[in-house]
Amino acid sequence: MKTTVSILFAAALTLSSVPANAVVLDLSTMTCKQFVESGDDGIKMVLTWMDGWYKGDSDEAVIDTDVFVENAKKFGTYCGKNPTMSIVNAAEAILGK
Repeated sequence: MKTTVSILFAAALTLSSVPANAVVLDLSTMTCKQFVESGDDGIKMVLTWMDGWYKGDSDEAVIDTDVFVENAKKFGTYCGKNPTMSIVNAAEAILGK
């Protein structure tokens, strides 16, 4: 339950900065190139989703900013080197358990 609340809170904070002309992001088809080029808001949303997705329901509702930033750097570097890879596959390669 704590994880769900944490994810919803993070999503609300992230989405509060989304412009009125919001778009739908299909993360299942987004490539690393599209992620890198999605701008600051798009990158933040994807990284927040990724952090919550890989924590799952079993982890505490805690965001360790050091870990979050480190994973974001790894993900950005990986995507920069693999622009045609889907972000889902890149996330699995970086954060998969």
